[in-house]
Amino acid sequence: MIEVRNVRKIYKGKGVDTVAVNGVSFEISEGEFVGIIGKSGSGKSTLLNLIGGLDDADEGEILYNGTNISKMNLKQKASFRNNDLGFVFQFYNLENNFSVGMNVAVPLIVANVNKKERETRVQTALDKLGVGDKIKKKPTELSGGECQRVAIARAIVNNPKIILADEPTGNLDTENGKIVMDYLKKLNEEGITIVLVTHNLEHADYCDRIIVMQDGKILSDSREVCK
Repeated sequence: MIEVRNVRKIYKGKGVDTVAVNGVSFEISEGEFVGIIGKSGSGKSTLLNLIGGLDDADEGEILYNGTNISKMNLKQKASFRNNDLGFVFQFYNLENNFSVGMNVAVPLIVANVNKKERETRVQTALDKLGVGDKIKKKPTELSGGECQRVAIARAIVNNPKIILADEPTGNLDTENGKIVMDYLKKLNEEGITIVLVTHNLEHADYCDRIIVMQDGKILSDSREVCK
């Protein structure tokens, strides 16, 4: 499904170049729950952005079902992100001036889904995450855990094949973090491939496989820790 081949990403500063991802190679199969773990600055979030087409590699290539993501034009990348991917971020990225329902509907509006179908799919996604009764509220009226569940509902409303989750519990307490991880695990069991970036080793139990990064490189790639 996803092939990462000798990928490097370098950020150029004033006289200083930072190698964020340094010669990384691995594959992710359909239906896997992969955790990418490492300390801050290890390159894990940069790698996730490269997989999601939010940034381009300076060297190497990332293939999605045989297609090089970096060589997609802007329209193709937008279609790839809206139709095949669901993104979940640490700080939710919800629009506070929109209702919960409108926040979740945004990917469907971009995809030109008609209003009746949008309403059905939005309600179904919110119900699935246990926040269907919050559809008319604003994000500012919700708890952090509820906001993240709304963000996950938005991520799945277009029936993506892959969810890319960047520190989805990083802004939550332990209880709400567990709730979010339980929902991600359930979605994976329903067939969605999950790629999770986290610094929390406790999340290893949810994953089929753990990739540990350090200084932009893969330190280990194992299923043993998940058994």
